[in-house]
Amino acid sequence: MKDIIYYNELYDLYGSLLTEKQKEYFEDYYFSNLSYSEMAENYDVSRNATFKQVHIVVEKLEEYEEKLGLYAKKKKLLEIASKVENSDVKELLENLL
Repeated sequence: MKDIIYYNELYDLYGSLLTEKQKEYFEDYYFSNLSYSEMAENYDVSRNATFKQVHIVVEKLEEYEEKLGLYAKKKKLLEIASKVENSDVKELLENLL
């Protein structure tokens, strides 16, 4: 479950960097909760091909995070915002996210 939330957050940050087909595979698996077999049937490819495509997308998302670090920065800003007592500053930090 933890991985699903993590990958969904990475997708929110980096999804626009993926191809349309990669987005479809990711969304079918993580959002629509389709099995690899169901996806294979929908795309008229092998189950292994769908598994491989989803794996490639996840690797790309991890690579983007490794290079850009937006998820880590967002998490750190949320942590900082939770400790700020000045409501104006806190609101500014939260709006950045």
